[in-house]
Amino acid sequence: MSRVAKNARLTAGDVELTVDPVHGCRISSLRIGGTELLRQGERYGCFPMVPWCGRTENGQFRNGGAVHRMPLNSPPHAIHGTGRDTSWKPVRQSDSEAAFIYDLTDPWPYEGRVTQSFELTEESLTLGLGIETYGDSFPAQAGWHPWFLRNLGGQDVRMSFDAEWQEERGDNHLPTGRRIDPLPGPWDDCFGMPAGVDVKLTWPEQLELTVKSRDEWVVIYDEQAEAVCVEPQSGPPNGLNTAPRLVTPIEPLEITTTWSWARL
Repeated sequence: MSRVAKNARLTAGDVELTVDPVHGCRISSLRIGGTELLRQGERYGCFPMVPWCGRTENGQFRNGGAVHRMPLNSPPHAIHGTGRDTSWKPVRQSDSEAAFIYDLTDPWPYEGRVTQSFELTEESLTLGLGIETYGDSFPAQAGWHPWFLRNLGGQDVRMSFDAEWQEERGDNHLPTGRRIDPLPGPWDDCFGMPAGVDVKLTWPEQLELTVKSRDEWVVIYDEQAEAVCVEPQSGPPNGLNTAPRLVTPIEPLEITTTWSWARL
């Protein structure tokens, strides 16, 4: 009999995290002291972006002499990978930790395995993504796309960060390859932080949450009324083409991010 993955619920004090393995191993809920931090509804929670992040131009990328085409799920581009549309299998769970896997398959042209891990404490959540190959080397990316609620307790979020550069965005919604000084928002843009991603979200009189990662790329998206997104990732949008990072038999791709919070 096949094993059906159920929602995983992790707890630490009055912090509750729910992961839905069937629907892309997405965080469907993060509640701190009973307060939900992630948007619910159609576009909800926090999903993993893997094996690529953001838009891949015309759904096409090259690996050596081979050209591959992904489905155009955001025409004319392919967006956010395939992991969010896949059912993942549980491999480990305790009260405050869990890990899940899925094997890369069509339409992705290379064999490999993706692992996502979750570690919850009363003050933080640490997420990990790893991609390994079963054979040939291939370019890949990994990251996260959280939908943080814009408003908590009647207070709109304030966002602060110090990026070294912003990737200039072209009319096709992809980076042009030119780095510019960071511009004021609203944003649907990629920023570079060579010392590591460090973005602070503050809901006055409610909560202060900091998103950190050792990787240097982050996409900030705050053009919607209900939610804001802080997306640490291993490369820029269209990075399969412009900044390929190879997964090899001896070197997997690994990325982590930590969300830490303090109540105000």
